[in-house]
Amino acid sequence: MLVHVLLYDAGQDSEGIHSLELSGQTVVLMFENRDDADRYAGLLEAQDFPTPTVEALDREEIELFCREAGYEARFVSDGFVPQSDDERLMLAPPSANRDVANWQEQDPTQGQDLASKDASDSSIQDLDDVRRRLEGLL
Repeated sequence: MLVHVLLYDAGQDSEGIHSLELSGQTVVLMFENRDDADRYAGLLEAQDFPTPTVEALDREEIELFCREAGYEARFVSDGFVPQSDDERLMLAPPSANRDVANWQEQDPTQGQDLASKDASDSSIQDLDDVRRRLEGLL
């Protein structure tokens, strides 16, 4: 079965997969519906996050990658309805994201390239920048 995932620098040596930190676990989202994956990518772009490429890949291949890397693969089915705050992040990204300008250098202990986001790891400067941008919208 093909699923849709969000990749950064697809097809390059620096390729990475989009992930979330949910309850202390790194989670890779696998979308059943391409439109849902495209919408999620658009929401990331609207937050000034680097725009990922939506790629259709074999579900078993993604699940194997996640197991080997110590990540959790979560399937977002067509018509998915979240039941918790964590699950809501599977439909819309958090309002703050980890700076991934140099994501390959941020976590040298990982064996796999990963572009991840986690509001709790944002620096104070990043939070101040987000606050200034939000205040500018008012």
